[in-house]
Amino acid sequence: MARSERTQAPLSQRQLRVGELVRHAIADILMRGDVHDPDVEAMTITISEVRMSPDLKLATCYVMPLGRADAAKAAAALERNRKFLRGAVGRKVDLRYTPDLRFRVDTSFESGSRIDALLQSEKVRRDVEGDDDDEQ
Repeated sequence: MARSERTQAPLSQRQLRVGELVRHAIADILMRGDVHDPDVEAMTITISEVRMSPDLKLATCYVMPLGRADAAKAAAALERNRKFLRGAVGRKVDLRYTPDLRFRVDTSFESGSRIDALLQSEKVRRDVEGDDDDEQ
């Protein structure tokens, strides 16, 4: 996923609200086991975020399987079943247009882990401790 894909213009309140409605609907569908695909049934998938386009016709769903299993396999399985998921979301969420769904692997957890590791590194710790001595 390109960095620019996640760092677009600020989202409107409506985009955020509809994104949360769609996220909850997809999570409920997955939790109840309504998707009859062996790859989807074999893993527990977390929908971490749903980003809506400004016209609310496209929903980009960021997914991560529990335990960080094969994330690409989970996204591909959901992508294969996106027509069924779109119909199920349309029945659960009252919108004028049911958005098209795209599924992407959520890399924000990996980015957060990398930043944590950098902050815990000895070089950064030395810089932070050195700044405290300079201020006194």
